[in-house]
Amino acid sequence: MHAQPVLPLRIETERLILRPWSEDDAPALRSLWAERDPRARRRITPDGRPTVDELREQIHDAVTAQERTGLALLVVEQRSTPGFAGYCGLVVGQATEAEPELAYELLRRIHGHGIATEAARALVAAADVAGWTRLWATIRDWNAPSRSVAGKVGFRESGRIDRDAERGDSLWYVRDAGPR
Repeated sequence: MHAQPVLPLRIETERLILRPWSEDDAPALRSLWAERDPRARRRITPDGRPTVDELREQIHDAVTAQERTGLALLVVEQRSTPGFAGYCGLVVGQATEAEPELAYELLRRIHGHGIATEAARALVAAADVAGWTRLWATIRDWNAPSRSVAGKVGFRESGRIDRDAERGDSLWYVRDAGPR
């Protein structure tokens, strides 16, 4: 039994299915890592890490952690094109289990179709129903599309900024639970 709220492990919308990870998602996750902006912290290193096998281990560890915490980072799939399109979920990240962080990222070919907004909106609604009262998101100042998604699903800038001259400042967004 969790002292914290528990996020459902499957969320469906008109166009999307948010589902648990499978180790079979590791190659697509590695593709996502490979196409990240050079300023992103987690990227494929010059020596090729993480490997697909290392990402499989990370997926296994994440699934184990979600059983313990009630938080979940879910794979985003489009109903029209099954398979890994990205992820969306709640993580501890730079926040806490009691006030987790919303995280989302999609493969570049998926950008520009409202998929991130639809996934984040469904995830935030599920978090409200589950009982979280406050959510956070940290977004690099240069990432205007992610900042836009956060605003569309009810987040606002909190005023907190983590300065980073190398990768860009991280802006903290906050969202208090809506009506239940």
